[in-house]
Amino acid sequence: MGKTAIVKIMERAAGRPVKVGERVWCNIDLASARDFGGANCVLQFEEEMGKDAKVWDPDKVAFTFDLQAPSHSEKVSNNQKIIREFAKRQGIKYLFDINHGIGQHVMLEAGLIKPGDVVLGTDSHMNLLGAVGAFATGVGNSDVAAAYINGINWFRVPETMKIEVTGEFKKGVCMRDLLTYIVGDLGAGGMDFLAVEFTGDTIEKASLSERITLCSMVTEMSGKVPLIMPNGEVLDWMVSRAGEEVIERIKMLSADPDATYYKVLHYDVSKLEPMVSCPDTPDNVKRVRKIEGTKVDQVHIGSCSNGRFEDIEAAYQILMAGGGTVHPEVRTIITPSTREVQIQCVKAGMIEKFLEAGIVFTNPTCSLCTAEHYGALPSGDIGCSTTNRNFLGKVGKGSHTYLMSPMTAMATALKGVITDPRNILEG
Repeated sequence: MGKTAIVKIMERAAGRPVKVGERVWCNIDLASARDFGGANCVLQFEEEMGKDAKVWDPDKVAFTFDLQAPSHSEKVSNNQKIIREFAKRQGIKYLFDINHGIGQHVMLEAGLIKPGDVVLGTDSHMNLLGAVGAFATGVGNSDVAAAYINGINWFRVPETMKIEVTGEFKKGVCMRDLLTYIVGDLGAGGMDFLAVEFTGDTIEKASLSERITLCSMVTEMSGKVPLIMPNGEVLDWMVSRAGEEVIERIKMLSADPDATYYKVLHYDVSKLEPMVSCPDTPDNVKRVRKIEGTKVDQVHIGSCSNGRFEDIEAAYQILMAGGGTVHPEVRTIITPSTREVQIQCVKAGMIEKFLEAGIVFTNPTCSLCTAEHYGALPSGDIGCSTTNRNFLGKVGKGSHTYLMSPMTAMATALKGVITDPRNILEG
């Protein structure tokens, strides 16, 4: 019987054959922690092992300052200081400070993530690194602290769902719309503890940013990890960052043709429309056309789901097609995912146009994923965002958020009400 990708990945990490449903100890390739939670990982490790204890491998530990960067309070500043001092004592060189951006994206760009890697992180959307075939998972502070001791953690080997995607996106429709459609179709429990392999012609041709978007909300369907093995331009990009080993990893870890799946689903994007997650859950999905005209107070484009250069460029194209100025009553914020993306935007000449349009273009961070960042919504306000969660009050007590693609978000910013981007593109 053939094996799925997740079984092969966990066999590599465990050093022995495994089977679905089994609980196994796996070697960790990278244990990462954010500024939010990272200080607690450090303090738990030192409380258990002593302040002079050493982590199992400083080259397999990383810290990312992405949620509250720069710090907006003394408490956050002190937590960041704890991490900086720990990294210095331990000889940990992978500390991505406040000027780098969203952790998963930054570690990808730095070449720290390879297909088949087992990666821990204090972020519930760590698993979006499955976009390059890694088994990355969000865990608690204690799990990361425990991994510092001997570099292992235990997991249950999950069953695998296979999703085949075919067809070409029409103008004004993109991968975020497919993701939103799937979330609405399967619901909050539709991938309960499953690994999910995304395949098909549409996925084979997808860019890295599209793959990241597709994988970014598997958590919202209760999935364990999405998996897409790199190919084409994505493979070339991975090799340039992480080395030739990537090619051998893909050959070794890709699913067998006769692998057995828990469920196989098919989606054709050729007839897909712009979609939106309505308040106050990601799976409350409707077509944008159904809610057009809803007044909004703020629009945010960014996050680990849609903060790559291609996402911002798509929003820019809508802005230019719609006259180049956002609605005066809509606060519009754009946040690049990383410094590298920010520099790409500078070189492309977009930032000046954004500023002239009345848009706030920020430093690279997780930004408005939560109310713990600048731009939090006041009670009663309606926001539109390209983030991955819209629970009640997520970015401000008493506020409500619609989740949508960068194109739909910018069309909405232009008109002041929720707007189908095809209206802008079609003139």
